[in-house]
Amino acid sequence: MKVVCALGSSLVSLVVSAPALAAASLSGAGATFPAPLYSRWISDFEKVNPETKLNYQPIGSGGGIKQFIDGTVDFGGTDAPMTDEQIAKVKGNVLHVPTALGAVVFTFNVAGVQKPLNLTPETACGIAMGKISTWNDKRLLSLNAGVTLPSAPLTFVHRSDGSGTSAIFTDYLSKVCPEWKDKVGSGTAVNWPVGLGGKGNDGVSGLIKQTPNSIGYVELVFAEKNKLPVAALKNKAGKIVSPSTNSVTQAFADSVAKLPSDFRMSITDADGAASYPISGITYLLVRKNMSKEVGVPLVKFIKWGLRDGQKICPSLSYAQLPAEVVSRVEKALNVIELK
Repeated sequence: MKVVCALGSSLVSLVVSAPALAAASLSGAGATFPAPLYSRWISDFEKVNPETKLNYQPIGSGGGIKQFIDGTVDFGGTDAPMTDEQIAKVKGNVLHVPTALGAVVFTFNVAGVQKPLNLTPETACGIAMGKISTWNDKRLLSLNAGVTLPSAPLTFVHRSDGSGTSAIFTDYLSKVCPEWKDKVGSGTAVNWPVGLGGKGNDGVSGLIKQTPNSIGYVELVFAEKNKLPVAALKNKAGKIVSPSTNSVTQAFADSVAKLPSDFRMSITDADGAASYPISGITYLLVRKNMSKEVGVPLVKFIKWGLRDGQKICPSLSYAQLPAEVVSRVEKALNVIELK
């Protein structure tokens, strides 16, 4: 299947001088999940469009949604689609633009263990619930024959801020673990039963790196950036699958027939033997009614990402959107009215 990439989220502030051109300055905020991708996209876009300056603050999906609702940013970024209640606060004036696909992974710091570990839904839930509290728990040992796991206490690390990464992670746990669903639930922020909290994907990966015998969840590229090992996970079909662009693409492919017209959808715990089970979609939030000063450069950036930014995705461990989905997104952009 031919695939093309869509845009990502967490961007970087870049300033380009172009005295001969009327400059457009756009501000956004939100998810940290796609931050490395957006950083590259903003840089590359501004090189060919020096008249436009984009600034995106990676503050977490919860913060991005709040600032979008409050109208303090021109666009938002989130890995957790806005709820009906949140959409009502902007009187429906929002378009969810799918941008890229990614994997939320368990990453860990255990002395002497560099190879990937294997986990199941039961052990994933046990770790997050605090019911697996030592590394040599028999449930972990039975899944990882030949790996020497210490008797040391296991420290779970989670997000402390409102997070789309947490929304994807807790959505998965709610699907595979009835106790988690009943006692904790899903969302951008939950009452964690155990663990240490870090702000942003960078904060969680940094905390894991400096905390011996810890394990937590981040977007794949953050584990790779910090040279931390990741776990493979048993999926709905009973297969142990490693996180990768291919296994995330497969998770989306196994769910795409259910993609609604507003693009708000979960792809965790997807069907299919090759699907990675904690996969997610990240979105840009844009208004259906905007001024020309904002809308013209913003739509230009979105279309650039859909048409030209796709080549960057795999190099940063994000999966590309299928071509037929990109076509649907481009058609959806036609609803935007510029005043």
